[in-house]
Amino acid sequence: MTAAALMRIPLIDMRSSVRAPIPPLVPYVQGALVDTRHRTLRDLRISVTDRCNFRCTYCMPKEVFGDDYAFLPHDEVLTFEEIVHIAKIFHGHGVEKIRLTGGEPLLRKDIELLVEKLARELPGVVLTLTTNGSALKAKAKLLRMAGLTRISVSLDSLDDTTFRAMNNVEFPVGKVLDAIDAAAAAGFAPIKINMVVKRGVNDKDIVEMARHFKNSGNIVRFIEFMDVGASNGWKMDDVVSSAEVIRRIDQVFPCEPVNPNYSGEVAKRWRYKDGSGEFGVISSVTEAFCDTCTRARLSTDGAVYTCLFAQKGYDLKAMLRGGKSDDEIHNAIASIWQHRVDRYSEIRTSETARQKKVEMSFIGG
Repeated sequence: MTAAALMRIPLIDMRSSVRAPIPPLVPYVQGALVDTRHRTLRDLRISVTDRCNFRCTYCMPKEVFGDDYAFLPHDEVLTFEEIVHIAKIFHGHGVEKIRLTGGEPLLRKDIELLVEKLARELPGVVLTLTTNGSALKAKAKLLRMAGLTRISVSLDSLDDTTFRAMNNVEFPVGKVLDAIDAAAAAGFAPIKINMVVKRGVNDKDIVEMARHFKNSGNIVRFIEFMDVGASNGWKMDDVVSSAEVIRRIDQVFPCEPVNPNYSGEVAKRWRYKDGSGEFGVISSVTEAFCDTCTRARLSTDGAVYTCLFAQKGYDLKAMLRGGKSDDEIHNAIASIWQHRVDRYSEIRTSETARQKKVEMSFIGG
């Protein structure tokens, strides 16, 4: 593919409203890709739908994503076949792990069929999924049988009143806990429990969350409230640092750090000194991990984003539906990654926090 041809590939900003050319072709040798900061491409997160049945205040606040919000029409959403096609090309560039996200991925009809296709076409790739748990009880066995390797469940409080307020659709916490049990019974272990911590909202529940999942075999990950997108009203005052989370837990349940499972692991691991399990903290705000980030994101409508806080994405769907060859798409992905300079969390300020950025519900967390 020529540099001139690559320059004509559109870049999409947010919801395909603004287009510009992708970076020019860089000489590429088949194999692992390295960006401008020597970070390899290892992980691909795929948003299978921009829809969600929750309206969590830090992700899809009801004031923005109301009844009149225009979600993507069906024909703009990648098909399962297109997702698998693009995933196979990314696998050729060294991707070892794929996470299905949304929106809420279990709202995508027959999502287990996509898992089955990915498992069949990409043997050896770790397949994971993040869900709010609302439909997990009914889907857990099907997902496991289809080849899903791991699962993460978002759960921001064990207090029912707090949880209902945060999901903003009156969904009860008990149903999510039942879904976690169903996933464990289906063979998922350990299950990761993701808690986004916001000061004055659910930070009072940190220790109780740790207490509940000690000795369960599952792992809670406490996530700092982040300025993803432009609609969640992020302020630094609302952030509870991971250091504070650890101090609170350690005062009740003495704990100590654990070495990462692999290079570039997002969560820092901590274990309880009594041997009753571990938890993790994700510190994108206070302890940036940009220098080890190996993740690309594929949006619901087929755009590649190289950062969770990105302002722009590159349109692969147009190439795929426009009849471009696999080699041409390979080269485009290589060029995008080799030009990657992202380090948002390292340069975050109150000004950057107010910038228009892609919404998390569109590219997944």
